[in-house]
Amino acid sequence: MKYANLDKTDLDILTKLQEDGRLSNVALADDIHLSPSPCLRRVKQLEAQGVIQGYHARIDRLKAGFSMTVFVEVRLNKHADDHHIAFENAIIEMEDIISAHLVSGLADYKLEVVARDLPDYESILKQIQSLPHVKDIQSYFAIRSVKTSAPLPLAKTML
Repeated sequence: MKYANLDKTDLDILTKLQEDGRLSNVALADDIHLSPSPCLRRVKQLEAQGVIQGYHARIDRLKAGFSMTVFVEVRLNKHADDHHIAFENAIIEMEDIISAHLVSGLADYKLEVVARDLPDYESILKQIQSLPHVKDIQSYFAIRSVKTSAPLPLAKTML
């Protein structure tokens, strides 16, 4: 994976867009003390490089009907590449799994799952159990979310 070569202006753009992805180019350019044309060119370049992957609305899970967040650790029965590929392809298709990470430690994967209620989670759990090469599952129910969707600490990239 190649890292983008980001300068201070790029980081300023990214910081502002993390705060407000709907910021107009004119307002963005004004905020970072750049004229609109070069600002737009830089934003388009960041998009083309894949640094900016999209613009999203941040939605309140509870108000959208998802009363449960569950972290699920999954162990596979073998560590062969084809087993990981089959499992990953299956979880990518599951819309209730909103994030998935290959991790070190006892589990192979840590999944973040949203569910409307306990019966909904039971249904999702059955789907996960039936996925290819699943050996063991451990569920952790979030009691309360303290921090979600935090912006990246872009200032660190300048150190």
